[in-house]
Amino acid sequence: MKAQARNRVLYIDLTKKDIEIVEREDLFDDYLGGSGVAIKLLDEECEPGIDPLSASNPIIFAVGPLTALYPSASKTVAMFKSPLTGNLGESHCGGRSAMAIKLAGYGAMVIKGSSDLPVYLAIHGDAVHFRDASSIWGVEAQTVGRILREVEEGAGVRTIIRIGRAGEKLVRYACAVCETYRHFGRLGLGAVMGSKKLKAVVISADKSVEIPEEKRREYKKVYDEIHDVVVKTDAMEKYHDLGTSGKIYDLNKIGGMAYKNLESSRAPEEIARELSGENFAEKLLSKRVSCSHCPIGCVHLASLRELYAPGYYFKTTTIPYDNEPIWATGFMLGMKQAEDCLRLIDIVDKIGMDVISTGVLLAWATEAYAKGVITKEHTDGLELTWGDVQVYSEAINKIVQMPNEFYQNLAQGVEHASRVYGGQDYALAFGGNEMPEYHTGIACYLNNLTGARHSHLDSAGYDIDQKLMGKDFGIEEVVEALLKEEEWRQILSSLVICFFARKVYTPDRIISALNAIGIENWTAERLEELGRVIHRAKMDFKFREGFSLATLRIPRRIFEVPTPHGFLKEAEMRKAIELYGRIIGREVELR
Repeated sequence: MKAQARNRVLYIDLTKKDIEIVEREDLFDDYLGGSGVAIKLLDEECEPGIDPLSASNPIIFAVGPLTALYPSASKTVAMFKSPLTGNLGESHCGGRSAMAIKLAGYGAMVIKGSSDLPVYLAIHGDAVHFRDASSIWGVEAQTVGRILREVEEGAGVRTIIRIGRAGEKLVRYACAVCETYRHFGRLGLGAVMGSKKLKAVVISADKSVEIPEEKRREYKKVYDEIHDVVVKTDAMEKYHDLGTSGKIYDLNKIGGMAYKNLESSRAPEEIARELSGENFAEKLLSKRVSCSHCPIGCVHLASLRELYAPGYYFKTTTIPYDNEPIWATGFMLGMKQAEDCLRLIDIVDKIGMDVISTGVLLAWATEAYAKGVITKEHTDGLELTWGDVQVYSEAINKIVQMPNEFYQNLAQGVEHASRVYGGQDYALAFGGNEMPEYHTGIACYLNNLTGARHSHLDSAGYDIDQKLMGKDFGIEEVVEALLKEEEWRQILSSLVICFFARKVYTPDRIISALNAIGIENWTAERLEELGRVIHRAKMDFKFREGFSLATLRIPRRIFEVPTPHGFLKEAEMRKAIELYGRIIGREVELR
């Protein structure tokens, strides 16, 4: 195996069926990798004002300097212009994607143009093949993975990133599936791939990472220290035991979770227990799996055994579950059985849609149907009712089939659909992206409104809300805490570190880890400044593409249901947005 260079960028042109490999030390030396490099490449390659579903929209995949070298440095950053929000699209995924890209010899990949016929990319080290994908176009994402595992080399050191029918049909919140159980979930990467007629990307490794000889003893020492913190302390213990779903019951107990489209902030006790991480683990958990080079095993897989024909003919389906998928398919839709959540998660995964957006959209549609805003004529005969797993299953399929104008509008997200039909007061989207589960206070919603990705992981506002429970605090304190956290997460996502390991990778450990592989001259102050620079670059891209703090729509529903801190006030939320804009250099006038 040859040693790989972390500074190489692979440029792929789907229109010309051409590639180019370029050394980009200028980017990686200054921006590390991951999100930092990706936003610079996106700014270079994405022309202002383009249609996100045009050939001009690039897809960037980027990994970091710690990838394949340290525990839990296991994520890949995907960046693109989002067809859901019309501005920054950024999604992170684990599995084997980061390891495969790094050991194939690349720090980043840029996919441009559009194919005239369905195609998949087979990237085996320096060899890049454009394969005909006509025979697998229209095939569900899991089946595509099984097919490509048979026909492409690289088993064990390979990633297969693919889309389902939702991406092909340009559903704006379509995702890309990776290694069956992981996803580039939010903001529509699947639709961008579909618009390019790109069914899948297979990447296999053929190189190694060389540690400078004089650094090997130091590297082993730093590696062992990080590994011991990961596996021998409680820093990541909860992610192994119950996974992210371990927080569900307690969050519901404090009244911090949206239930039935935020009809209330907690589900009834019996439902909360049924849909809790503890119950999923006791009844349905079959095994745990890890992303490449991570010892935790936070990916929890359930086995669903169902009768499919008389005479004791059963099938057993393995389905991944996490905190947000359980919330989106369970709490948000009024489900009463854990198994029904798994049935919906499985359907969404096979079709290839973001499960959070799907759940929020169906919750809005259910309330709109109950209020008479939409009718059976719109729903193609479906009676949308809380907890009806069969009807929701049919509705999910209809979003992809698009039998009428209503489902075509649903395929563009809840922000768009509510503009067309009404019901915006309870259309729970923020900056165009459907909300996550949290109804914990002002920080979670300010995070959703102003974060670079409109993702709860931008600055973990829900966590700040919970830490402030029972305390007096000011809006300025909340805004400053959110910005500080989001800026630091730019460093974690540039390295690229799984956010679950954020307590492990302190500034001092990061500096030691970089030094031990020959990347020197980084200080805590320099890292902090780079985080600020990357964050502002992302915001600049958003503003360039039409994002405006002044015109952010805030659903009235969030002010009507109490949080653990009591009722939110719109005036305070607007004041917080104004303060946020002032700090980042974008003045906002209060309305």
